[in-house]
Amino acid sequence: MNPELVDDVPGIRRTRLDSGLRVVTEHLPGLRSAAVGFWVGTGSRDEAEPIAGTSHFLEHLLFKGSESRRAADIAEAVESCGGDMNAFTGQEITTYYVRVPDRHLPLALDILSDIVWSPALRADEVESERQVILEEIRMRDDTPDDLVHDVFAGALFARHPLGREIAGTQETIAAVTRDEIAKYHADHYRPSNVVVAVAGNVDHDRVVEQVAAALPPGIGDRPARVDGADQGTPDNFAQVQRPLEQSHVVLGARALRRDDPDRFALAVVDQVLGGGMSSRLFQEVREKRGLAYSVFSYRSAFEETGSLAVYCATAPERVDETLGVVRGELDRLVVDCGVSERELVSAKGHLTGSLALSLESSSSRMHRIGRAELTMGEIPSLDFVVEQVDAVTPDDVARVIDRVLGSGNRTLAVVGPPGTLTG
Repeated sequence: MNPELVDDVPGIRRTRLDSGLRVVTEHLPGLRSAAVGFWVGTGSRDEAEPIAGTSHFLEHLLFKGSESRRAADIAEAVESCGGDMNAFTGQEITTYYVRVPDRHLPLALDILSDIVWSPALRADEVESERQVILEEIRMRDDTPDDLVHDVFAGALFARHPLGREIAGTQETIAAVTRDEIAKYHADHYRPSNVVVAVAGNVDHDRVVEQVAAALPPGIGDRPARVDGADQGTPDNFAQVQRPLEQSHVVLGARALRRDDPDRFALAVVDQVLGGGMSSRLFQEVREKRGLAYSVFSYRSAFEETGSLAVYCATAPERVDETLGVVRGELDRLVVDCGVSERELVSAKGHLTGSLALSLESSSSRMHRIGRAELTMGEIPSLDFVVEQVDAVTPDDVARVIDRVLGSGNRTLAVVGPPGTLTG
């Protein structure tokens, strides 16, 4: 076991094992719960195109159990002590997590270690789960407010794996074999590619000891990730036609990678643009004109790039008008070279305040430290994040607006009835 990595963040301890696996814990003695997450540095962008969706397929299959546990055994063990469990897959991350009363932490660690390192991948369960995922894809295709974000990503990163649908397609899921899934697991689920994060009323040394005891033999690093520094040229427009009562629209552009120094300034811009009820988009699109019930902006950030986008849903005959307002607000940010002092202060207050409010459970704390350790290799203190947000200046805001929106290049995705765009 290598020497522990020392941080200045109170309550947080980090250890890197000889295998390369990292354990990070946050001691919260006032809680009586513990949240455990196994964070795997692999997602949909790491898949070869013929097996697209395998990361997500694995996420489903691991909860089917190991040689010693069946899915029902796992569910009963967790739920009988009042716990809950779940998982998610992203473009660059797959995460499995369990939250339990603190006295049941060894059980949670044992279950997650068992299924992550030694999944059974039984042939009959692969086939049954294949059908579940095909239904999930169909459900997504029938949910336009979800589908439109995938359509947008596919156009924004049209020639890069970041643009693929995380769940894969019906064709790739139907074709991928049990052996291909097992090989993908063997290649990517390696200790050096995993962070174990635990938050709550926990003892770091005991967590490290149990995690280390359950590790498989050291087997090297995961395959190198395809370089995404050059994502190619985005497509300007993508549309999926559906006979719907509303048209669902996403308009956006490529933005910043996850460690870009301007990411805090971009967070301010996002908040001012469409981050809440006082945002420009909410006021202009919904409150003043009644064009949409739902309108907001959002950011995504990856290893080499990111995105800033606006979503809204409106009547098909009002899409052109709504897009005109949205484009006008994006253009106003560029022309004005920033935001008002009042907007800047309000956005900073919201970002710092919501950060504090979002971290009042062991689960949210575990997600924060696990994601930060896996993606950034460090865990910033809450005070540091607040300082960085508070330090954002009007010049910072103007600079990031120019970087992200200054070129005027934007990608539009629409899911809705045909023939509703005339402008």
